[in-house]
Amino acid sequence: MPDASPQRSDALKNREAILQVAHDVLAGAPDASLNSIAKRAGVGPGTLYRHFPTREALILEVYRRDVDRLVDSVPDVLTDHAPLDALRHWFLTLAAYVRLKHGLGDALNSAAAQEVVDATSASVTAAVGRLLDACERAGAVRAGLDPTDVIMLISCLWRTPDSPDGAAQANRLLELAIDGFRP
Repeated sequence: MPDASPQRSDALKNREAILQVAHDVLAGAPDASLNSIAKRAGVGPGTLYRHFPTREALILEVYRRDVDRLVDSVPDVLTDHAPLDALRHWFLTLAAYVRLKHGLGDALNSAAAQEVVDATSASVTAAVGRLLDACERAGAVRAGLDPTDVIMLISCLWRTPDSPDGAAQANRLLELAIDGFRP
């Protein structure tokens, strides 16, 4: 009987390739076909559909994966940047992910989409709490900021257009918010 491990390893490799390609392709072309994603990932359509039976399933997993990676990046971001700069960097990255999600429109207007957003909400709130704690310890923000309030306030960032003017506006809005966080 053949060993199942290589097949499992190949399946995981295919899944990761699909997710990475889907992330890259959907960021530039939200209406890209699943067949084009499969082809760029180097897998057949059947392999893609075995992992992700619907377009929505693929999009939601890309979003969940992006948010999980962003949440997991907090320690590295805090190591690489001063706390307030880490907060800035982290929120601008989150805004890009959420902007992508919003750009996918109807694909994410479902109970399944709400389930993914709800599932990632607690980890995002915890990550923001860690960033705020670091900023507070550094004296960059006042004590007692509620992470859920900060997320609500910062949500304006992912409503800016995905353009150079939108990026400039997002930076201005972020600085206005940070000014309000200061001690």
